[in-house]
Amino acid sequence: MKPPTKIPREAELSLSLKASKLGEITVVTCRGRIVWRERAAALSEVVAGVLEHSKHVILHLDGVSAIDSTGIGELVSLHLWAQGCGGTLKLSGLSSRLIYLLELTNLSTVFEIFPTPEAALHACHAA
Repeated sequence: MKPPTKIPREAELSLSLKASKLGEITVVTCRGRIVWRERAAALSEVVAGVLEHSKHVILHLDGVSAIDSTGIGELVSLHLWAQGCGGTLKLSGLSSRLIYLLELTNLSTVFEIFPTPEAALHACHAA
């Protein structure tokens, strides 16, 4: 029997971000962990760059394995930043744990949350 492949520690801790532009809307797909300084800051840098060219951003978070208070703080900052730019930030694909954290902190009333990026796209077009 072959031993399980060990995932390098850096891969466990990394965050990958992929942006896809669909007209005036950009979907940023997140995979990994939105935690601690560099990873959470990387998300802000990418979304800030996107907001320069796109008024509406959907953060697709179904690939996020962990988020801490720094990551949640970054989501709040990005939401406020998008509003300040006259745009919107919508969240999609949240795990039950992330939904629980947003409900626990009463932030579920702040964010527009959708099960899929397609549902969030539909809401953007309907607005």
